[in-house]
Amino acid sequence: MTERQLREQEFQIARYRRLEREVTDPLAACLLHGIIEDLEAELRRDSPDWHGPRD
Repeated sequence: MTERQLREQEFQIARYRRLEREVTDPLAACLLHGIIEDLEAELRRDSPDWHGPRD
């Protein structure tokens, strides 16, 4: 995964995390959480030195 793809993936994860915090529907929050987990797993697989979101 290139550096640009890594940044784009991290941006996408951050966007879904923000949506997850903002939604009021429990089902939507659950689905977004699943999407985030899948994206993070893909990121860990493609970039083993990735340690999670920066806070």
